[in-house]
Amino acid sequence: MAFKEIVTKAVIGKGKKYFKNSYVITTENIPTTVLGCWVINHKFKGYKSKEKIGVDGSYDVNIWYSYENDSKTTVVNKKIDYNDLFNVKIKENADLSSDTEIIVRTLKQPNCTQVNIDKDGNINFDIEKELGVEIVGETKMKISIEEEEEPWEDVDDELDEEELKDIDDINENYIEK
Repeated sequence: MAFKEIVTKAVIGKGKKYFKNSYVITTENIPTTVLGCWVINHKFKGYKSKEKIGVDGSYDVNIWYSYENDSKTTVVNKKIDYNDLFNVKIKENADLSSDTEIIVRTLKQPNCTQVNIDKDGNINFDIEKELGVEIVGETKMKISIEEEEEPWEDVDDELDEEELKDIDDINENYIEK
């Protein structure tokens, strides 16, 4: 049996990572109650960084809170930038030095999981997210080939006499009421 090598683009590395980060935001007014927290405008881009994969991204956090003994409300927002590094294992026969493409996906959108007011009047909050990274690059595959050519089949387009007779004996009154 003979083999040939094929060079093709394929996923040569894949990994996911969960992140949970804590942040503090100072407000103009001393908050009484946190009424809501949401995360919007998540943007990110992946890149190669030596032997690791980096992801630069950002999102906006909006926190709605009350102040002056729950008599007034306002929203404070904070843009959070992040740089996360992934240690993605590369599959065998893959070449990371060649022209590779980094694909980043959000497996779990950034979400505020906990928010509270500390004794100094600051708002503390936790954001969790999960990112997935795929590295697409060149790889080699070995396939087995047959060296013998398959035999050709004879194609018979000629009609024999019996088939011709069947055609001539068609009943023209085949549709009856």
